[in-house]
Amino acid sequence: MTEDSKQAPGKPPRQSRTGLTATGARKAAAKSNRSRAREFALQALYQHLVGGNEATAIDAFTRDLSGFHKADSAHYDALLHGCIQESSDLDALIVPLLDRKMAEISPIEHSVMWIGAYEFRHCPDVPWRVVINECIELAKEFGGTDGHKYVNAVLNGLAPSLRATEVAADKASGKARG
Repeated sequence: MTEDSKQAPGKPPRQSRTGLTATGARKAAAKSNRSRAREFALQALYQHLVGGNEATAIDAFTRDLSGFHKADSAHYDALLHGCIQESSDLDALIVPLLDRKMAEISPIEHSVMWIGAYEFRHCPDVPWRVVINECIELAKEFGGTDGHKYVNAVLNGLAPSLRATEVAADKASGKARG
């Protein structure tokens, strides 16, 4: 007899306690302060890309959002302000890996790729595979249906040039992705 067949008639199925939602994204309680910072940075970068809003106005708005107090505010600041300040440089890194024009990339995936490229460049304390995984999670939760696959491909293409030593060490030990 399966676990599902033990359910009483008329009752909803039991929720899994894996820390994942039905879509495969992490539940809020399972998220680290840095993961939350990335979520808020993503929302802020989206406002910048879509609305053209200034970083200081976006920052003030975002800090008032529910749950911001649970985020790593220093990491959020670095991502928001760093990605906006370096947007041209980040785009220059990303564009050669795209199979279409940047204008055809959704603002969510664009923002996620900025976050990944920025962390590759400026956050050596975050392993390259963690950067990619965190960005995939953001794209799954906020992006289009298969946007996470595109983000994965682009960031996997970018990692060897920005984290050459780390990626080579992982490949040598057999831990590299894809």
